Amino acid sequence: MAIPDPELVELEGEYYHVRFRDPDEFDEIRTPEWAAEAADEVEPGSKVRTGHRKDSDDWVVQSVLVPEAAGKSNARSQAEQIIEKLEE
Repeated sequence: MAIPDPELVELEGEYYHVRFRDPDEFDEIRTPEWAAEAADEVEPGSKVRTGHRKDSDDWVVQSVLVPEAAGKSNARSQAEQIIEKLEE
């Protein structure tokens, strides 16, 4: 499944939230530990939020949280690299 371009990059707390899909598309959103390991390899401290689509069995990336220290200009590219790593 193709990853969409980020819709939004905004600072919330200590993280830049790089949103790939609208949270309203999902019944449930989680931050799985297995995805954090891959995210850490690209940008330490990053987290991945996955969502369970309504009326489907699919879990897909909803957003990536990149630490504020990475900077807003890097957050988008780091998030895209994290998703590419998850798909390996």
